Amino acid sequence: MRAASLALRLSALTLVLFVCFAFASGVVGFVTPQTPQPDGSAALRLVVVCFLEAAMIANLVLRSSWRGWRLVVAVFVVFYGVTTFMPQIESAVFLTRLPPGTVPRLFLMGAVIGAPFSLLAVPILGRTRAGGLDTRSNARPQMSGSEWAWKLGIIALAYVVLYFTFGYFIAWQNPALREYYGGVDNGFISQMGTVLRDTPWLVPIQILRSLCWVAIAVLVIKMLRGGWLEAALTIALLFSVLMNAQLLLPNPYMPDTVRMSHLVETASSNFLFGMFVGWLLLSRRSYPLVAAAESAG
Repeated sequence: MRAASLALRLSALTLVLFVCFAFASGVVGFVTPQTPQPDGSAALRLVVVCFLEAAMIANLVLRSSWRGWRLVVAVFVVFYGVTTFMPQIESAVFLTRLPPGTVPRLFLMGAVIGAPFSLLAVPILGRTRAGGLDTRSNARPQMSGSEWAWKLGIIALAYVVLYFTFGYFIAWQNPALREYYGGVDNGFISQMGTVLRDTPWLVPIQILRSLCWVAIAVLVIKMLRGGWLEAALTIALLFSVLMNAQLLLPNPYMPDTVRMSHLVETASSNFLFGMFVGWLLLSRRSYPLVAAAESAG
């Protein structure tokens, strides 16, 4: 796809997503109080967010070997899962100051955005024609039950470690964030002791979230053509940029400094996690055809 054509398609996709945001806000009745910004910076930020999210989805669609309705459904699952389902689980757990009914409306808003956006993204990017799947689409995690078990265990452990270490050493170092959540800094070991004592359910929730991330990663892997590095980078960008782009938007429930601390924390940790998941699921043990070819050579 030529550069000019790609730029036009990406611009169209950004515009579609911008309109979907506005439409969904009206549908769910989300009227968020904002400070008047006559310079139009709020709209500009939303354009930037829409561009980043559109670029991540365009990268996924253009690298996919799937076409037609199969691709539309897959794009919706990835988009909704990454931008809405995964982050709003955290909102439901931690943002207890939200007005009643806010979290369900956030889940609904994500679906109202994702459905038309996914439906239009595939034809805009020229991937409507069914059939003609790329035979190079062999980057699929083909593993035994025991291999799945130990890899999922390692992934869950890696996610929990990244979640709490980045949460403490990046986000928790911001005094405003500690004040917002009503916490203190007594050191990492003490902080983990407090977490395990006062919120023992938090670690199991993060383990379950890690498995949800794996489900999304496996879907992405099945869609893609190419090798493990391409798949791992695509997963990492989806997990980091697509999930966290909306943290660039101010909201009335979270101070700017808290929001930006979470942006740095989750974008960096999710990128590393996505790369790790892609590498582990697509290690050479998962490529029986490649391994056989190499041994025959």
